Amino acid sequence: MIDWQRVRDLRQEIGAEVFDQVVPLFLTEADEAVARLRVARTAPELRDALHALKGNALNLGFTDLARQCQTLETRAEAGETDLPLAEIYVTLHRSRALFLVNLPDLSD
Repeated sequence: MIDWQRVRDLRQEIGAEVFDQVVPLFLTEADEAVARLRVARTAPELRDALHALKGNALNLGFTDLARQCQTLETRAEAGETDLPLAEIYVTLHRSRALFLVNLPDLSD
């Protein structure tokens, strides 16, 4: 569900202090993408919101979420609008909870 090595690498690349500042930003951006998903009606709107959420998921190591976003993004690119978005919301919720519970274990 979460690529902890990716999370460790990001923390090391940008430093622990900056990492602690950007994690809430990534999570806020994910929430904003979900808000856009909830009101999206056209395939391009869905595609754009899924693409943004996928980017946030990749940054945070949320591999399952990123994979789901990619699948639905591809379907939206093909013009589909009836997408199973509930799966996205559930996976984001589970990933976020797991991430936040285990994040303190990454501390120096």
